[in-house]
Amino acid sequence: MKRIDRVYQYIKEETKHLDVDKLDNGSGITTNQVAEHFNIQRSNASKDLNSLVREGLIDKLDGRPVRYVCKSVFRHKPLSKYVESYRETEAPLPKKTKEEFFNSDDIFKRVVGAYGSMKNATEQAKAAILYPPKGLNSLIIGPTGSGKTFFAHTMFQFAKKNQVIAKNKEMIVFNCADYASNPELLMSHLFGHVKGAFTGADQEKEGLISLANDSFLFLDEIHRLPPEGQEMVFYFMDNGTFAKLGETQKNHHSSVRIICATTEDPSSSLLNTFVRRIPITIQLPNFKDRTAKEKIDLVKIMMTMEAKRIQRKIILSEDVVKALIGSVSYGNVGQLKSNVQLVTAQSFLNHMEQDEIQITLEELNESIKEGLITLSHDRKSLSELTPLLTPQLVISPNEPLDMFEEDSYELPYNLYEIIGDKAAVLKEDGLSQDAINHFISTDINVHLKSFYRNHGFTFDTENKLTEIIDERIINTTRKIYEYASEALDYDFQTNFLYAMGLHISSFLNRLQNKSDLLTQDNENIKNMVAHYPQEMEVAKVFKEIIEEDYQVEVPLSEVHYLTVLLVSLRENKEDGRIGVVVAAHGNTTASSMVQVVTQLLKVDNLRSVDMPLEMKPKEAFEKIVEEVVSVNEGSGVMLLVDMGSLVTFADDIKLETGIEVKVVDMVTTSIVLEAARKSSLLDTTLEDLYESLAHFHGYTMTSQEEVQVPTGLSYKEEAIVAICASGKGTATRMKELIDHYLLSKLKTDIAVFPISIVELNQEIKKIQENYEIIASTGIKDPKLNVPFISMDTLFSEKGPDVLEEVLMKRFEEEDDEPMELTMEKAKSICYDYVKESFTFINPDKLLPSIWLFSQKIAEVELIQAEPSFYINLCMHTAGAIERELRQDTLTVSKDDLEEMKDTLVYQRIGPVFEELNQMLQLSFSDNEIYFIYQIIENEKSKR
Repeated sequence: MKRIDRVYQYIKEETKHLDVDKLDNGSGITTNQVAEHFNIQRSNASKDLNSLVREGLIDKLDGRPVRYVCKSVFRHKPLSKYVESYRETEAPLPKKTKEEFFNSDDIFKRVVGAYGSMKNATEQAKAAILYPPKGLNSLIIGPTGSGKTFFAHTMFQFAKKNQVIAKNKEMIVFNCADYASNPELLMSHLFGHVKGAFTGADQEKEGLISLANDSFLFLDEIHRLPPEGQEMVFYFMDNGTFAKLGETQKNHHSSVRIICATTEDPSSSLLNTFVRRIPITIQLPNFKDRTAKEKIDLVKIMMTMEAKRIQRKIILSEDVVKALIGSVSYGNVGQLKSNVQLVTAQSFLNHMEQDEIQITLEELNESIKEGLITLSHDRKSLSELTPLLTPQLVISPNEPLDMFEEDSYELPYNLYEIIGDKAAVLKEDGLSQDAINHFISTDINVHLKSFYRNHGFTFDTENKLTEIIDERIINTTRKIYEYASEALDYDFQTNFLYAMGLHISSFLNRLQNKSDLLTQDNENIKNMVAHYPQEMEVAKVFKEIIEEDYQVEVPLSEVHYLTVLLVSLRENKEDGRIGVVVAAHGNTTASSMVQVVTQLLKVDNLRSVDMPLEMKPKEAFEKIVEEVVSVNEGSGVMLLVDMGSLVTFADDIKLETGIEVKVVDMVTTSIVLEAARKSSLLDTTLEDLYESLAHFHGYTMTSQEEVQVPTGLSYKEEAIVAICASGKGTATRMKELIDHYLLSKLKTDIAVFPISIVELNQEIKKIQENYEIIASTGIKDPKLNVPFISMDTLFSEKGPDVLEEVLMKRFEEEDDEPMELTMEKAKSICYDYVKESFTFINPDKLLPSIWLFSQKIAEVELIQAEPSFYINLCMHTAGAIERELRQDTLTVSKDDLEEMKDTLVYQRIGPVFEELNQMLQLSFSDNEIYFIYQIIENEKSKR
């Protein structure tokens, strides 16, 4: 027996008496105990234990030191005393046989997307089954959780339905990973063995290939089959004969069709000779590549399975469905299934005494709630999903459902029975309902964490991180993470790459700028790290890695800070953090920065206050006070603002609330990132954070030459204004384009303001009070003595180049060479905008009508329209239609409306609007017509 097998038997024997309800800090076996018992090095013991965890044979308990227990500890065990089960009052349900479920002529109809994203896979599977005389061997390829096992079972049922195999046959299933560490035992399971073939082979045994005679053998994770095993399998495919382990002659015969499955690339994980024996390769799609309807159908089917289990109607809000769909990362359908079951379990706990289970967004845990945020950033997917959803999704337990073999993403027990029985026991012991909910909610969360860990799902953090810091620093951070994971016997938070990467980037930037803070060492931090000698030693290795990668000298003070960061990333520090409030002028300026940082660092001690330009100072002050009180945890609050005039709020806030507040102005996304990162560190004081931010130079590796502001001049943040009729439709799209470009250049300190032509002068004056306008764009040049970028130019392919010229102060007007923007390009821009920006309108159906409307407006007003006119009018009209549907139209003063109605333009465009009204079965208000009137007047003024 191999060492790893002996380690497993030792863990199993030593922990079999444990009960999941009685686990404490002393339960389980440590790495040192294993090392001492087998007289091996601790590193070898750790390697074996982690391999067993990955294989799902043992589980790891949080704590220090880490302890390990056999997986059987977490299996549901009978109650030690009788309690009335919540199921005993329910009428027993008649059991259905498997055959009753399969009433469709085409078994594949029950596969979601069989004639959509899975159409090609379905046709290949049918061909493999029906190919004469007895079908073809096939290989299913797909990412983790994509439904390979489910699809294989469907193929098998299709074969039975079409009389390829007898009805009394069953498919034999074998996961090659179960015995990957023991090839001898693996081959014995597949082919059988004779007596004496190996130690412990006391009698002859038939293998799975014999058992699968005249049926199907499903080999999951085939890439874990060793090369000699693959050779034996492909020999069997060719000849139909095999030898048992311990035999020299291949005298045994079996007629078996083999279905293999793998998550890996066959060309790199399987022998070429093996792959050539499999004529049909079936590729299953990622969850993200499925259609919107398929994603919703998957949620419905999985929820129906839960409804049948608990025999209750389940009602989900629209946001819950979106959150579930958005929560799926690399786990695909398997992850969705686990999330559905765990969400339902939590809600079942909360509504156990009710006939209906209503699942709302508030009941979801944070990791699934984040799915809603993730989905909101994917406008394409959101726009496809929204028209297909209703405010409520009602699932009945009586709905027909094709189902059979449970797959690997099914919990190996009925979670609802555990919840019901455990709740009954706790209630009998006199616990309050709140206490019962707390205990059982903890259990449910453990199942969720266990699922993610055991199935190896990760998150695509590095793609987001490259948008903020240099890829070279990410590589250094990964080296550090890999070393820390090996050297320290505990797990890190999921934001390790972000937090450590940003810290290293900030340190290198301070080093380059020769910051005074670099050489300072805090006595409190020195005293604290003295309690963490192990982490201190690891941080010293971090120092060596950084010095080797960047050829710099890292001072001892930085080693102390790295130690603090390591400890912070291990321990979730819930109390005493510094709160951070971001307050900035604009409709979404502050909230946008906070949303980005919250998503990146997974922190919850940030708040935002958006201050539209028309907001009065008193109202702004009250909102800031409200958020300061909300985020305060006792260590003070850092207020980050966009201009110096708000600095005076600090003393007033302290007088009103008694909370210590420090203010840093000229806020950018980088500053918010740094504040959030450092406010989560252990023992960071408000004063330390303030000093750090005051000397913060950003994350980008810039030149040491600083821009000097002439004495006597006040610095203003830079801004760009985007002008359209209402300040909402086209101007918002222009802002998105400019913001995207600025972010790609890490220019997060330039504000972009969409403004209306109606109040152009007043809006610009307000902006100029606090900002230096460096450029303008849109439907009208405001004559500000700064570069004006026409809409044609901005939306053309040369748009990014022109923006770069503006930022580099090299912009020159090109009167003789206008930018090329064709009508086709303009139409494409409008289509993309409508598709990405609106909920209720379909660009495929609506855009032709809006484009025709724009053409008729140009005809009646004798406008020689340019593409930019069509872009502006189409985008604005689409926004007007959406606002009319939402009953949230723009407003205009009565005087302005009366003035418009007296014009000939209003009289001429009236019939064109009436035609559009009839076409869309909609009525435009005069308020919305006013802004379209302004677009027309502005275009005519250019002629």
